[in-house]
Amino acid sequence: MPGVQLSSGVQRLSPEPPEELPTRENLLLAAAYVSDAQYNRNVPFQTSPQAIRLYCLYNHWTTRVATYFFICVDLSLALFEEPALFPLPFVATALVEVLCLAVFSARLVHFAKVTPQMVFWKDTKNICIVVTIMVTLIDLIIYGSLEAVRIHSVRWTRALRPVFLINFPESRQIRRAFRSIRNTLPDILYVFLLFLFSVLMFSLMALKLFGDRRLKTVEGAPYFTNLLEIAFELYVLVTTANNPDIMMPAYNFSWWYSLYFITYIIINTYIFMSVFLAVVYNNYRKHLKNEIRTLAHLKRYKMIEAFDILKVKVGTAFVVKEAMWRQLAKAVAPDISSSHLELLLRISDDRQQGFVDKMNFLRLADLLNIQVVTVNLRRHPLGAWMPQVYQSSPSLWVQRVVRHRAFVWVYDIIILINAVFIALDEKHPFISYAEWLFLALYIIEILLKLYTYEPGAYFGRKQFWNWFDMLIIIAALVATMANATIQSAKKYNSRQILDIVLILRILRLLRVIISIERFRVIVTTLINIGPTMLTFGGLVFVVYYAFAVIGMELFHGKVQFFDPNITSPDALVCGNPALKGSAFARDRYCKNNFNDLASSFIVLMELTVVNQWHVLAGGFALVTHQVAKLYFILFHIVVVILIVNIFIAFILEAFFVAYSLGKSEIETAIEKKIQELGVGIQEEDMQDWKLTGDTGARDSSFGGNDGDNRAEASKGLYFRIASKSKIPDCGCLAAANV
Repeated sequence: MPGVQLSSGVQRLSPEPPEELPTRENLLLAAAYVSDAQYNRNVPFQTSPQAIRLYCLYNHWTTRVATYFFICVDLSLALFEEPALFPLPFVATALVEVLCLAVFSARLVHFAKVTPQMVFWKDTKNICIVVTIMVTLIDLIIYGSLEAVRIHSVRWTRALRPVFLINFPESRQIRRAFRSIRNTLPDILYVFLLFLFSVLMFSLMALKLFGDRRLKTVEGAPYFTNLLEIAFELYVLVTTANNPDIMMPAYNFSWWYSLYFITYIIINTYIFMSVFLAVVYNNYRKHLKNEIRTLAHLKRYKMIEAFDILKVKVGTAFVVKEAMWRQLAKAVAPDISSSHLELLLRISDDRQQGFVDKMNFLRLADLLNIQVVTVNLRRHPLGAWMPQVYQSSPSLWVQRVVRHRAFVWVYDIIILINAVFIALDEKHPFISYAEWLFLALYIIEILLKLYTYEPGAYFGRKQFWNWFDMLIIIAALVATMANATIQSAKKYNSRQILDIVLILRILRLLRVIISIERFRVIVTTLINIGPTMLTFGGLVFVVYYAFAVIGMELFHGKVQFFDPNITSPDALVCGNPALKGSAFARDRYCKNNFNDLASSFIVLMELTVVNQWHVLAGGFALVTHQVAKLYFILFHIVVVILIVNIFIAFILEAFFVAYSLGKSEIETAIEKKIQELGVGIQEEDMQDWKLTGDTGARDSSFGGNDGDNRAEASKGLYFRIASKSKIPDCGCLAAANV
């Protein structure tokens, strides 16, 4: 570990002549810089004492949670406004919205107090929030005035509500996702224009080939006689939603015409769609690497600023004193335990000189980001309560059997046999009795493991698979007993409980994943990247919300849902005569409507899947105007072609990083120091001990514990890195590849 370059024979130097120690305000300022570096915040704030305190309050978790709460309330108002799932009077929803706007305004004023005025007004995010608040208030006043005189109008600003979710500083990850789209658009635009040109060329070709042959569709309509209709059908064919239906009239006339459609599908579906993904992925990686370099530069800049505030001169070098380093770390991470803090200090001050040099100080933000688990070694309770019994020969033999790999193999075979029985008819008495046998075997397995492994370690916070296994078995046992009790009463048979029993039986098959190492690695990787996937979940939600609000304004009330048992003429055409004889009505798509927010989201999800999306588009075009198809085409372009491809690129990059990335240099340094101090423990050893976590762990002096006497110690604090590597957020996803 690099340290301060000292003169020969000098082990420790005192500061010469004493400089003024940093004040409390300077400590808070340095802590703000380090916190920004830790969480990759890029907020230019004023450095006055009052501004620093306001900035710390602005970043406090309570204010962030409050902001997100009111954003959620504002977005959820669409559930209660006409067309509403749960209707409320306009006055009630308007008052709630005004309250949300007041909170957003206060949050914006708070932000303006901590940033320089010129910087604040040059920031596009702040301008967007101010404009959205103003136009929303104007729209509320106009809409309320018209409603008072019973004139219906459109609340067009409801589609702007996601602006608050996007533009507040807390949502920087969603903004980065939007920046990825914005950066990708110029390159993908040329590919898209070439794709549209190809579709139009094939549309003209189809018009000339089939327009004069008087072909008919299955419904009896003219086949390929209108250029715009041809272009729409061929665009749908790219998604394969209308294949092979669209080809059949021409194919029935002559099989030679199938070559036209095969050529079209190869060029536009397979080649162009693949090119879209390639362009998106390439640009995503390129711009992501540039953004990571920028973030790395900003992180280093903020850490240098913090160092310059706290530094004192020792010999010929500037350093940060140990006491000040401790105060800074506690200010940035108030919940850090003393033992964890001592470990980080040993890493930063490797030579124990009483100060931290610049190079090691700049790594503080990264050190705080590495999750170090504090382990309290504890023997099995039975070993303390009944040592002679627990350490007897039969007991040790049982423990060796449970720890042996063959024990896992036996239960893998039991699970596979159980899978066969699940597929058989459960009404047979033998199958029913067999289920009880399998449950008993699973319960015995858990009891044997709890006898062998320390229970606190077995059900530790990081032992996901053990918790999953235990909960599935207990739930299956309870549900099976409840179902057996109900059946024995012979009064009624609960179908709901029976469904739960069947589902839990099938979920038990997931235990196979626990046993196969590669399966477990893949699933664990997917779980690790799950939080970062929420970023694109937020992006998709924003787009869905905007399209849902627009769809409700355009199409609400045009399609009505009737109970399937109703056979009235209105029910057969979804309450709209314009749908008579249409595929929309024949397929009974009446529940696919825009009559409330929840139904709108379901329709948009169906459009994202793209199967039969042309039937939905055609149905809503019939009840409004053919121009309505542009709404569905635009949604397909934005969500399916652009966002889904970016999401695929993100998943690919995240999975590659999470699946193959080794430990970072910082993690390696922490592990090295842990082992040097004799307080390290391997992950495979965790089954025998209790995991306590960082918070509340008792202090450790890091002395007197070496690897030889650890097994004999009854208790003590040890450390390990919590995971192979921390999955970066979408803004830092490819850091290892830069």
